[in-house]
Amino acid sequence: MIGLVMAGGKGSRMKIDDEKLLLKYVHPTILHVIFALQNSECFSKIIAASSPHSPKTKEMIQNAGIEIFETPGDGYVKDLNLVLKSINDDIFVVSGDLALLDEEIVTKIVKAHNPDGLWTSYLVTKDFANSLGLKPKYAITFQNKECYFTGISIVNAKEINNLDSVEEIYHILNDKRIAFNLNTKEDYNLLGSS
Repeated sequence: MIGLVMAGGKGSRMKIDDEKLLLKYVHPTILHVIFALQNSECFSKIIAASSPHSPKTKEMIQNAGIEIFETPGDGYVKDLNLVLKSINDDIFVVSGDLALLDEEIVTKIVKAHNPDGLWTSYLVTKDFANSLGLKPKYAITFQNKECYFTGISIVNAKEINNLDSVEEIYHILNDKRIAFNLNTKEDYNLLGSS
């Protein structure tokens, strides 16, 4: 399995001058994610998808010894699809803005994964996210519960022929280590109280 860190976004909802993934919570956020993947020892290789929108983040990732997959920065879904089309393996996809991610939760997700699923995405319930003070913008209904995406998916890229017609499997995992996507200043400010 390959670990893929999505690290090429603009971070426009954060409304800050610097790149979002460089925000510090002990370490820069992007390094928390990279260290969690490395320390889990679950991956044969770790790569990061970068774009022209995040040159300083790209440099930090390269300095950490992580391979870069250059994307055009056309949006999360388009950039992710570009990467998936070029890799013939199972891929653990993670957003680079999960500041509380650690190797324990990464290992738990990887070990519990059903290899028969083509695309498995992890969710947290709205109630759980709200209990942490988080108010994500985009929700879906799953098992009669309003849920939010965490930024973590496991994709069997070698079995996917057409990315437009993949049936996604969802799992709810209410754990703050995967709930804290840093999308706004408010999200970042909540880290201190977590």
